[in-house]
Amino acid sequence: MPLHPQARDYVAQFLAGSDDEGLAGLDLAAIQEMRASDPMAVHRGPLTKLPFVRDEVAEGVPIRIYRADPGDAPLPVLVYFHGGGWVFGSVKRSDAIGRDLAIRTGAVVVSVGYRLAPEHPFPAAADDAWTVVRDLFARPAFYQSNGSVAVIGDSAGANLAAVAAWQARDAGLRLAHQALVYPVLDAAMDTPSYTANAKGYGLDAADMAWFVSRYAGDVDPADPRLSPLRLPDVSGLAPATVVTAEYDVLRDEGERYAARLADAGVPAELRRYDGAIHGFFGLPGLFDQAVEARDYVAQRLREHL
Repeated sequence: MPLHPQARDYVAQFLAGSDDEGLAGLDLAAIQEMRASDPMAVHRGPLTKLPFVRDEVAEGVPIRIYRADPGDAPLPVLVYFHGGGWVFGSVKRSDAIGRDLAIRTGAVVVSVGYRLAPEHPFPAAADDAWTVVRDLFARPAFYQSNGSVAVIGDSAGANLAAVAAWQARDAGLRLAHQALVYPVLDAAMDTPSYTANAKGYGLDAADMAWFVSRYAGDVDPADPRLSPLRLPDVSGLAPATVVTAEYDVLRDEGERYAARLADAGVPAELRRYDGAIHGFFGLPGLFDQAVEARDYVAQRLREHL
């Protein structure tokens, strides 16, 4: 379908006249400067007051724990990994979505401050993600966990969630669910959506290549810690919810992953948001589809947690 009117307005307001060089000209100082600002903050949703928000550390990895329930009874736990191409994003920038997920799911939400590239290249982010998931199973009482654990991420964060999901399977740790929102799943970047949506929709193909190069350098793109779609065997993985956006370079790899899971007997549900662009899920102040998608994902998580 055509670009959603809200997506069209976003493109016109925020992307029109943007530098053709994209991210290619950024050095480390410029990257760090961009991390320090958040021009989209006002559109990320309200910082709803919760009875419990606490910064902690899980085996050296910074985390922020959210709980909407005022009691202290054990609850399911949802581990959230933010997007940003493994280069941008933070627990602080993701504060609104962390609070929102806690309210929508009723779970304890653990937002992970994994190390960022290029200072900390592959597999630092994946290692941090797995460290936190492993710690949840090792110390359930610390997290007020009842033993039911799920993972969720968007974009590069969904990549980390997918990687942690197969690592959990291989370690014999049972995840209740994995929710992957426009996930990065194949560093080959050669699907048709990379051509169809190459430029002008919020995440250009050239920018995605820049993110991969900053994070992974010359790592083999077939390494499943980088490209979960290349995992030889996806059977036995946690049930999945996969969300894609029509006008997104990452659309096809997410949809192929959902199909691979289903073919392997893994309960997997795919929902494509027609007319949507990459990043919509994190900006409920701009996109009605963000609210719709969050309702949908939260419902799926509640069903499995």
